[in-house]
Amino acid sequence: MALTAEQEATIQQIIEAFENGKRLSDLPNVQGTNPYNLYCEVLDEDGESKKAALASLLPYLEEECSYGVKFDTSVASPSCTRVGNVALHKTQPIQSRMKGCLLDDDGQVVEYLDPRDWTGQVRDGSRGQVMVEIPMHYRKFETNGTERIVRLSEHPLPGYHQVPQMYVSAYEASLERSTGKLCSVVNDTTDYRGGGNNATWDGTYRSLLGRPVTSISRTALRTAARKRKTGSTAWNCYLYQAHKAIFWLFTVEYATLNSQAAYNSELTPEGYRQGGLGAGVTDWDGTSWNNFNGYFPFVPCGHTDTLGNQTGVVAYTITDEGGAELKTTNVPRYRGIENPFGHIWKWTDGINIRISPTEANGGDNLSKIFICEDTSKLNDTNYTGYQHVGNEARTEGYVKEIVFGEGGEVMPSVVGGSSTQFHCDYHYTNIPTTEALRGVLFGGSANSGALAGLAFAGSANAPSYTSAYLGSRLCYVVTA
Repeated sequence: MALTAEQEATIQQIIEAFENGKRLSDLPNVQGTNPYNLYCEVLDEDGESKKAALASLLPYLEEECSYGVKFDTSVASPSCTRVGNVALHKTQPIQSRMKGCLLDDDGQVVEYLDPRDWTGQVRDGSRGQVMVEIPMHYRKFETNGTERIVRLSEHPLPGYHQVPQMYVSAYEASLERSTGKLCSVVNDTTDYRGGGNNATWDGTYRSLLGRPVTSISRTALRTAARKRKTGSTAWNCYLYQAHKAIFWLFTVEYATLNSQAAYNSELTPEGYRQGGLGAGVTDWDGTSWNNFNGYFPFVPCGHTDTLGNQTGVVAYTITDEGGAELKTTNVPRYRGIENPFGHIWKWTDGINIRISPTEANGGDNLSKIFICEDTSKLNDTNYTGYQHVGNEARTEGYVKEIVFGEGGEVMPSVVGGSSTQFHCDYHYTNIPTTEALRGVLFGGSANSGALAGLAFAGSANAPSYTSAYLGSRLCYVVTA
């Protein structure tokens, strides 16, 4: 069956519009036409006209149905250039569908939270975990010389890869002490005491009640997350694939590689987001923090919940035993996700680094990055079921380049930047004298300062490592 005269006319108008620098919104007689739906209609046709129509539509389909950014690895500025449909940069159709909810242990949404302010709803764990729903969407990553391009779309365009629907904890993860389950709650009872579970601080200025859990290894975090539903691997601690999704959603929305850029609630004259998430909870000096509570978490979960599903910052003041102010810091929130970086480091799962010694010590002088999105195969001892996606930088320093590649990997590959150039965040690692499997921490902690941010990665520790300032998040990934 050949294309109808109406289909051919519409296709021709789309082609002419783009060739003349216009959009479908500029054509009154085809307004409301979805180019992707038209593309699908053409796919269902037969005959030579189908081939010609598809060949004509493809260059314009992407420009109308995707939005993203491009940047150049040879250019120091962290600012990105917006590409794709400018209207989508204003509406942010994927990011705008991120929303807070209560998720039960079967992965079912019990209730969506008030997008304006969550504080009027139950968030103590009795009705489900407080999560942020990230909708299924599609991504494509392109490398042209030193130029990098990332595009997002709601449609499965040719060459795009699916990002599954997932749920990321709104807060840094807590631990229900009586059951050993990893949680995302606002609950200041003793059963959710955070940090290292120091009961002697209850009721004091250093109370850990309502704070996230730390002093727990990645191995133990995975076990605690899986306790949410016996026999299921859908519940996990913070997944690398979730962090990567948040990284690119933020980068495309704000068109910057600097997540610590000053927060600005105003839109640009064009109607775009600008600035970043601010310094975050990264600006307390280590000596003062250590004297206060030994590097344990201090910001209570849910502190920014008055912002609902929105992005913003909310000030938090730390006081001493007498009530005197020690420090005021700004807690960031990205579309419902509190402290996406800073406060405490976050362990990530689904990524293992094989760090080989130098050639002088019998190694291959490589730090190989292995990732796995099949949560049933996650482990801390080998790379079975994992994919080698590139090599990590072997030295520490500010991130100049990330691996990127076809999957948009956000691990540092080249250092040599600064706190205001390239990716603006730091990279920690060290090289062992014998081969080692390392886990990856992201984001930084309360004393990281300008080193911190969404691209701040550390591979200096084995998955068994614990510390007062290391925690994670809770994740649930929807599988087909």
